[in-house]
Amino acid sequence: MKAKELRAMDEAALQKELQDLLKAQFTLNIQKSHQQLQNTSQIKKTRRDIARVRTILAQKATTK
Repeated sequence: MKAKELRAMDEAALQKELQDLLKAQFTLNIQKSHQQLQNTSQIKKTRRDIARVRTILAQKATTK
């Protein structure tokens, strides 16, 4: 997800997106441990999306 799209969201939507991404990361890590993950680049993309959401949440918290 692009940072521009995330900045347009409110904090509640960002928190939900963060929870969804954390669940997805957990699922990907489980699949990796069981050798069921075909596309390992998904882990990196998910990790970066989590960081992106957390950064925008922190920016919104400091601008209040």
